[in-house]
Amino acid sequence: MGDDSEWLKLPVDQKCEHKLWKARLSGYEDALKIFQKIKDEKSPEWSKFLGLIKKFVTDSNAVVQLKGLEAALVYVENAHVAGKTTGEVVSGVVSKVFNQPKAKAKELGIEICLMYIEIEKGEAVQEELLKGLDNKNPKIIVACIETLRKALSEFGSKIILLKPIIKVLPKLFESREKAVRDEAKLIAVEIYRWIRDALRPPLQNINSVQLKELEEEWVKLPTGAPKPTRFLRSQQELEAKLEQQQSSGGDAEGGGDDDDEVPQIDAYELLEAVEILSKLPKDFYDKIEAKKWQERKEALEAVEVLVKNPKLEAGDYADLVKALKKVVGKDTNVMLVALAAKCLTGLAVGLRKKFGQYAGHVVPTILEKFKEKKPQVVQALQEAIDAIFLTTTLQNISEDVLAVMDNKNPTIKQQTSLFIARSFRHCTASTLPKSLLKPFCAALLKHINDSAPDVRDAAFEALGTALKVVGEKAVNPFLADVDKLKLDKIKECSEKVELIHGKKAGLAAEKKEFKPIPGRATASGAAGDKDTKDISAPKPGPLKKAPTTKVGVPPKKGKPAASGGTGSTGTKNKKGLETKEIVEPELSIEVCEEKASGVLPPTCIQLLDSSNWKERLACMEEFQKAVELMERAEMPCQSLVRMLAKKPGWKETNFQVMQMKLHIVALIAQKGNFSKTSAQIVLDGLVDKIGDVKCGNNAKEAMTAIAEACMLPWTAEQVMSMAFSQKNPKNQSETLNWLSNAIKEFGFTGLNVKAFISNVKTALAATNPAVRTSAITLLGVMYLYVGPSLRMFFEDEKPALLSQIDAEFEKMQGQSPPAPTRGISKHTTSGTDEGEDGEEPDDVGNDVVDLLPRTEISDKITSELVSKIGDKNWKIRKEGLDEVAGIINEAKFIQPNIGELPAALKGRLNDSNKILVQQTLNILQQLAVAMGPNIKQHVKSLGIPVITVLGDSKNNVRAAALATVNAWAEQTGMKEWLEGEDLSEELKKENPFLRQELLGWLAEKLPTLRSTPTDLILCVPHLYSCLEDRNGDVRKKAQDALPFFMMHLGYEKMAKATGKLKPTSKDQVLAMLEKAKANMPAKPAAPAKAVSKPVGGSAPAKFQPISAPVEDSVSSTIESKPDPKKAKTQGVSSKAKSAQGKKIPSKTNLKEDEDKSGPVFIVVPNGKEQRMKDEKGLKVLKWNFSTPRDEYIEQLKTQMSSCVAKWLQDEMFHSDFQHHNKALAVMVDHLESEKEGVIGCLDLILKWLTLRFFDTNTSVLMKALEYLKLLFTLLSEEEYHLTESEASSFIPYLIVKVGEPKDVIRRDVRAILNRMCLVYPASKMFLFIMEGTKSKNSKQRAECLEELGCLVESYGMNVCQPTPGKALKEIAIHIGDRDNAVRNAALNTIVTVYNVHGDQVFKLIGNLSEKDMSMLEERIKRSAKRPSTAPMKQVEEKPQRAQGINSNANMLRKGPAEDMSSKLNQARNMSGHPEAAQMVRREFQLDLDEIENDNGTVRCEMPELVQHKLDDIFEPVLIPEPKIRAVSPHFDDMHSNTASTINFIISQVASGDISTSIQALTQIDEVLRQEDKAEAMSGHIDQFLIATFMQLRLIYNTHMADEKLEKDEIIKLYSCIIGNMISLFQIESLAREASTGVLKDLMHGLITLMLDSRIEDLEEGQQVIRSVNLLVVKVLEKSDQTNILSALLVLLQDSLLATASSPKFSELVMKCLWRMVRLLPDTINSINLDRILLDIHIFMKVFPKEKLKQCKSEFPIRTLKTLLHTLCKLKGPKILDHLTMIDNKNESELEAHLCRMMKHSMDQTGNKSDKETEKGASRIDEKSSKAKVNDFLAEIFKKIGSKENTKEGLAELYEYKKKYSDADIEPFLKNSSQFFQSYVERGLRVIEMEREGKGRIPTSTGISPQMEVTCVPTPTSTVPSIGNTNGEEVGPSVYLERLKILRQRCGLDNTKQDDRPPLTSLLSKPAIPPVASSTDMLHSKLSQLRESREQHQHSALDSNQTHCAGTLTSSSTTNIDDLKKRLERIKSSRK
Repeated sequence: MGDDSEWLKLPVDQKCEHKLWKARLSGYEDALKIFQKIKDEKSPEWSKFLGLIKKFVTDSNAVVQLKGLEAALVYVENAHVAGKTTGEVVSGVVSKVFNQPKAKAKELGIEICLMYIEIEKGEAVQEELLKGLDNKNPKIIVACIETLRKALSEFGSKIILLKPIIKVLPKLFESREKAVRDEAKLIAVEIYRWIRDALRPPLQNINSVQLKELEEEWVKLPTGAPKPTRFLRSQQELEAKLEQQQSSGGDAEGGGDDDDEVPQIDAYELLEAVEILSKLPKDFYDKIEAKKWQERKEALEAVEVLVKNPKLEAGDYADLVKALKKVVGKDTNVMLVALAAKCLTGLAVGLRKKFGQYAGHVVPTILEKFKEKKPQVVQALQEAIDAIFLTTTLQNISEDVLAVMDNKNPTIKQQTSLFIARSFRHCTASTLPKSLLKPFCAALLKHINDSAPDVRDAAFEALGTALKVVGEKAVNPFLADVDKLKLDKIKECSEKVELIHGKKAGLAAEKKEFKPIPGRATASGAAGDKDTKDISAPKPGPLKKAPTTKVGVPPKKGKPAASGGTGSTGTKNKKGLETKEIVEPELSIEVCEEKASGVLPPTCIQLLDSSNWKERLACMEEFQKAVELMERAEMPCQSLVRMLAKKPGWKETNFQVMQMKLHIVALIAQKGNFSKTSAQIVLDGLVDKIGDVKCGNNAKEAMTAIAEACMLPWTAEQVMSMAFSQKNPKNQSETLNWLSNAIKEFGFTGLNVKAFISNVKTALAATNPAVRTSAITLLGVMYLYVGPSLRMFFEDEKPALLSQIDAEFEKMQGQSPPAPTRGISKHTTSGTDEGEDGEEPDDVGNDVVDLLPRTEISDKITSELVSKIGDKNWKIRKEGLDEVAGIINEAKFIQPNIGELPAALKGRLNDSNKILVQQTLNILQQLAVAMGPNIKQHVKSLGIPVITVLGDSKNNVRAAALATVNAWAEQTGMKEWLEGEDLSEELKKENPFLRQELLGWLAEKLPTLRSTPTDLILCVPHLYSCLEDRNGDVRKKAQDALPFFMMHLGYEKMAKATGKLKPTSKDQVLAMLEKAKANMPAKPAAPAKAVSKPVGGSAPAKFQPISAPVEDSVSSTIESKPDPKKAKTQGVSSKAKSAQGKKIPSKTNLKEDEDKSGPVFIVVPNGKEQRMKDEKGLKVLKWNFSTPRDEYIEQLKTQMSSCVAKWLQDEMFHSDFQHHNKALAVMVDHLESEKEGVIGCLDLILKWLTLRFFDTNTSVLMKALEYLKLLFTLLSEEEYHLTESEASSFIPYLIVKVGEPKDVIRRDVRAILNRMCLVYPASKMFLFIMEGTKSKNSKQRAECLEELGCLVESYGMNVCQPTPGKALKEIAIHIGDRDNAVRNAALNTIVTVYNVHGDQVFKLIGNLSEKDMSMLEERIKRSAKRPSTAPMKQVEEKPQRAQGINSNANMLRKGPAEDMSSKLNQARNMSGHPEAAQMVRREFQLDLDEIENDNGTVRCEMPELVQHKLDDIFEPVLIPEPKIRAVSPHFDDMHSNTASTINFIISQVASGDISTSIQALTQIDEVLRQEDKAEAMSGHIDQFLIATFMQLRLIYNTHMADEKLEKDEIIKLYSCIIGNMISLFQIESLAREASTGVLKDLMHGLITLMLDSRIEDLEEGQQVIRSVNLLVVKVLEKSDQTNILSALLVLLQDSLLATASSPKFSELVMKCLWRMVRLLPDTINSINLDRILLDIHIFMKVFPKEKLKQCKSEFPIRTLKTLLHTLCKLKGPKILDHLTMIDNKNESELEAHLCRMMKHSMDQTGNKSDKETEKGASRIDEKSSKAKVNDFLAEIFKKIGSKENTKEGLAELYEYKKKYSDADIEPFLKNSSQFFQSYVERGLRVIEMEREGKGRIPTSTGISPQMEVTCVPTPTSTVPSIGNTNGEEVGPSVYLERLKILRQRCGLDNTKQDDRPPLTSLLSKPAIPPVASSTDMLHSKLSQLRESREQHQHSALDSNQTHCAGTLTSSSTTNIDDLKKRLERIKSSRK
């Protein structure tokens, strides 16, 4: 027992950790006692056990654990620090307690969890419990669910977050364990108790049986709202209060509390948002435009399915909404209209507030579509517009709705009124202010008098609803003129209306009345019953949310309505009534006299026109007394003023009488019910006297009185028009002066600004200075009321005048408009008068804005203008923006409908050209002023993007953006900005500039607001992250803004929001909150604000920003704001700081200058390797991001510190872009001098440059690209190869830049990509670029596709990764892209591949849609005709570095003007790569075509040739005098200028003008008929044939159909063509130059011509057809046999594939083939069998035997069999050796067929022939008679002597000699020349070398015997064409061999070369040459055609000559003239 006592002595905390369970048990018991004793929750005792509590609950001994749990529970309940242990303890409970068998343990565990929740740790507990649901042990899952259920039941849904629980519910219902499913059911019931039906949507997909069970349980639940039974510590006082109330029986407040809680949970909030934009069908936008309605329906149904998701993720839905809007508005199929409306409904319901920005676009369209009568369409449209209404506010769509109210169509009017009625139901008195109600009531009042009863009823219902919402007091002023019957009807409707909100705009009411609405609505007797029934029960989701945001304050502009409600309604009402009473008809003079005599003394009337002025004066005095004594009701005002106006009337000459008269008028106006009719009688006279020195004042008084009686706006308008219709300047100036005073006395309400302005402008232009001065004074007064927007009307005045106006405005600056003293009701008490004083000015100001007549500019925003604004070229974008600015300037004030302008301007806010961004911001400021408060509806679509611009790195752009935001906020108030998630999304972006500007702005605006939307809370988490931002300015701004957030949200909410922060952050933020709480300002009081805004000193702040756009200067806005400066001190200080920041480095730089002398890049041994290892080992972050986060930048900075000079690094990571520019300049300077350093930290340099790609500053980007170009040039010179990690961390970011909008940047990036192929394999580049094609940026996709095309063009198909098939399928997808440029790029790329790879492309790209396929085929056809893109010779993937040679070679192909950089023509060198071995250097691939055309006019330096290690082959060549023959004399003149002449003539052959064409043909015919000149056509044959068949096509398609053309002309043209061709095909050497592709097209043309029935009808038609027949025979016999056979096979294949092709055509092609078969025995040796068999293989692949047998005719299959049979017969088993060009022979049907044939023939011939038979040698075996041998050798030597078969002859001779080594060939050589003998010997030696030295050169190299030799004797120009079209490879040996022969012929010495090593040993591997197809040939020939046309006139430098002859020799000293001479000799020697 000794050891027992030991642990007894231990302190409690150590006992608890003891290994003995007894010790621990004792420890836990002691601990429990200690815990129960401690009274102070903050006692230090608690902290001792802080780390042990987890062990209490996770004890391994079950008994001990129970005690531990008890102790832990007490600890959590009482300890202040317990919260810190939440995570670990609860996770311990979940994993170690919930799995215990003892129920007691589980209960304690649950209790501990609930206790943690009580001490405010609910979120952490819930998180651990939810993690527990993923445990494999079902016991644990059940316990976790049970705990959550209890927590919810006790604490309520406010504390326990339901969303995450509901999210996992469906999974729990699917569990295999019944216990889990049962527990899930219980918690589902509990959740339903709290949130009711909101739980249904998330559970709609569970098992139907379970759902049914749940429904049964749910029904049993009590209907009352549940109440929490347990409270958090912070709420415990509330609990106490609640109990008190319950005991006293008053449940009022508890109920109130619930009301608060119930709507808190919204089904919508519980749902997961679904992203649907990416799921739209790829072809949706095409289908929705399709002509077939079924296709459009499919597209819409696809959308309908997607929008059924109840909650959609935010995104850019603009295009989708636009498409749906188009269907609703324009589709003729009503079913689709309904479907599109449903889709819009779904979008609106799923997006809620986020749909608001699109509402304005859609509402007018839907309302106008109500003209449809079909009920299902109407219903769908109603649902759509109701759903859309809930996403926006009535204010935002009011303009659109009001515009439709005037529509002539009664159903539109009816439905619009019904919609207004339904909308009003959602409003409350505060969201339906007077300013909004007024226009709606006016429009509806028109409708109640409509002829259609439906329209009337709908209007009554709407007015009734308005009455119910805002009460009679607010609506009555607008109903003043409505008769009693109608008024009763409105009231009756009002009683029936059920509001969504109930009378208190409370949420609870809304909740309760949600369901019954439909029922009540049906009960209403209004006309619109049917419709209301359909709609008035909108979907539950949106409804609940809408009110929460709307119950806020009305927008700023609505203030007066709310506050001035009491006083002003009275006035308005009074005025309304007056107007009604005082409209009186005009009375005749008799009636007036009669009435007047009833009230005036008789003498008075008699003396009115007395000639004695004294009598008249006396009469006036009586008149005045009478008027003074009259009662208001008795006074016949019109009669009295008529009497006054009676002769002499206003022409009264005596001023005293006149003064009296005017005074009486004033009296009558004041005392009587003075009407406008009466006023019209006197005003003319008054205006006439207003300028009178003596009577003027009386006239003014009278006018003022009349203005008071008839309202100033009307009086002023009359007076002004009268004054300016007469000439008297005095009257004009006095009228203006009177008006100035009148406005001050009456206020500005109701005045028509625009009407005055035209008069004021007239006055300003007056010659009389007094008139001008008065006009300017009047403007000054108006300025007080209207504000700076007034100036807009006068911008085009002369500068002098404008400066006077500005001076006047300046005087008024800061003054507030005086309170009106007149024009208010005469019976108001002084009390309300004072109230009125406060409100009126603001009311006035707003009225002014409303009164300004606004111009509709949407018609000027044309689609052309919009596309201009979005153009690629910035200059055109600028023009577009200028036009918009012009339109707005001209209109001054505009209506809110601005068409597609918002989207267009939004695009320009992120323009790469900052000048355009600023211009756009200026336009937006203009727009705000021009549109006024209506700009509200554009806040989401345009205002928020402006906020994004606050994140720009340029100071001036940010300033402009801030000015714009302020200008907007001035008009809209802040509510629109703060509503929704947009602002919080902006604040979320981690851009320091954006954050500091936005927070600064909010700090300025929030203090001025009385209330804010609840969405402000969404900004709080981001505000907290700003408090801890890395950037000091951001932190400062966040701290400044904190008190203002708290002012609106309250400390509690803000503190609660810290719950999700990390513990350390949380403490810091809470400390700041405490501090802010002390500084929190009070909210501005309502009335004070209403007065101070217009009256106080901040008026200028209101006006100033608006004046900025007028002056078009951003800076002036900022400088000229006197007041806001104070508010912006923070902004200024932060700028000042940054300015100092900039200066500091410059000082330090001075000290550090001496340090700058060292290297900038420090070489660290193995530094790069180590970094790569770190990255692979995941020790550092992999360089992979969509935008660079701070940790990446920090990491790069750290890595750079060791290998980059400190001062340079400071520049590189400076916050200011100018420092980046400096850094780049330094790097450029040090590039050459520090190559090693640069390469050593290349990975870091490239990473740093990727960061620069994310800068918005263009100058940095341009500099960076410039540097990259230099860098990659250097790397290729250094033969460096990029590592994989360098490539992967750089190339993807570079490729993103290829999508930049600026051309110059895109060009640079493409150039860099090209250079990169020199240091990184093109095949790997291919994959990166392929990735780039998946971008969302269409420019990037297009550029990447083009780049892929260039890669394939340059490197052949091998670059396509992972396989050509996959790559091409990916590329082909883009043919269906929405963007035109992308489609084109994809098509061009595939055409490029087609040019390289031929028809196999179609197999590789797989199945395309019909549309895409037809586009591709069309493009391929067109590419054959397009001269501009002559394909370049392909460069192998191991390219060369001789830039000089290469660029010259390319100049030739492209024409000198084209930019070379983009086509991969730079020298490329990758010698370090293993692939290098296979490739042949480009220097060897001579373009002999070009050498021949070289005529000495090249003005270029001889390029430096690359020195290869081939000195032992090429010795400098000495050129002695030729020994054989002189240069043929005509060579010079032929070749010096003929080439370009021939090009020109050939180009005319294809002319559309018949005579031109005939003339050209005649000239060519002349050349062809003379043997000596025919040679000149060599090299132009393909070109000539292309021109010819183009002409044939032209005749066939155009001329023959042209009835105006003489058919004789056509026949003449035909005969010329055919004659020419026959001449050509008689000259065999020329005929053989025609390539396969050209021959195919030629044969196609000729056969089509033979079948042209139209020709047979012509007189000489038969003759033409006969000639064609003859020509075809010539072509078949004389062309190169391989080419023509290949052409015919392809033609047959095409004709059988083409459905349109006639069977006759195929038949003729086959006849040609039969003829070829007959010729085969003679030609078999000159045919390249490999190629023919490849063609047959392709044919059989396209037409397998089964398919051929299905043909109507049996000819095709017979033709093919005959051809193969003949070949087999002629070649025997050897034919199987010619299948080398077929990729997978064993799968080839052809091989199987040949084998069968061979077997068959073998069976037949038995053992007659030996299998080793070789080209007739077997015959010698059988019959070796001497004669036969001699014949055979003679045959061989004949072949050697012929140009075509020389190589084959040599090969046969070699075989023969090998077989019969004793054979004597001497006799055959004896009679030949020395040259021939040495030629034969050397030929045999070469063959021996090739076969012996190397074993046989594998056939796969494709150098067929015929091929190698054809190169020797024929004119050089044929070589490229044969080489390319045959698809064979030409090794250097061929050229060397040729050079030897040429030297021999020219009598040059060859001895030195004989003892050279075998040529083949110098080639490490055979080459894979460029394969060019017929389309290639077409390209190049057509480009020559075009060039020759251009250059014929000024043929100084033929583009075909620039090819460099220098490739023939390795001696760089040789100059061009020597080469020229040598070539000329070569040429002449040939002949």
